[in-house]
Amino acid sequence: MPSARSIKHQFVLLVVLCLFFVACDKKKEKEVPHPRVIVPEEVTNIEGLLSEPNNDSTGKLGAKVKGKLTAPFMLRYQRTDSPYAEFPRSLHVDFYNADMQIESQLDALYGKYLQNQDKVFLRDSVVVKNVLKGDTVRCQELWWDQHTERFTTDKPVRIYTKDKILFGTGMEADQNFRWYTIRKLTGTVLTAGNQIPK
Repeated sequence: MPSARSIKHQFVLLVVLCLFFVACDKKKEKEVPHPRVIVPEEVTNIEGLLSEPNNDSTGKLGAKVKGKLTAPFMLRYQRTDSPYAEFPRSLHVDFYNADMQIESQLDALYGKYLQNQDKVFLRDSVVVKNVLKGDTVRCQELWWDQHTERFTTDKPVRIYTKDKILFGTGMEADQNFRWYTIRKLTGTVLTAGNQIPK
């Protein structure tokens, strides 16, 4: 029969082993990686030029200015796989023609620039206006592709021209709104002679 002293040593050994395993489990809990929090850069009073490379006949490198972006506030997220910038307090873009005249203007209450895709997602009270023709599109969501220089949406749109208002779902247009295609026309209202605001 084991002595009291032997039982006491076995009990102490059991307690020490239990404490050791509990301590090991706590270490494992501490070693679990937490998701990395990305803190965005904040920038106020944004003014930026949108340009594309331009080679002239002398072979000199340059840039052709295509537009000017202004926004009161921007958040830039420097993620390695998909960096992006957000404009949560509105943005405005003036697009220029070859003579550096403002040909069209864009306004939205929210924008998100996806840097790796060179695309901009716009939402909330999106308005694109061709200043020279006077045509205006209004919608709630719009994508702008910098490579193709086109706007697209699959959401409802209203297009205001000098003599009519077009209603539809889905649209494609060039960035200066010189031309547009409504995918599904749902209605037309003739407005010739009326003073309907655009």
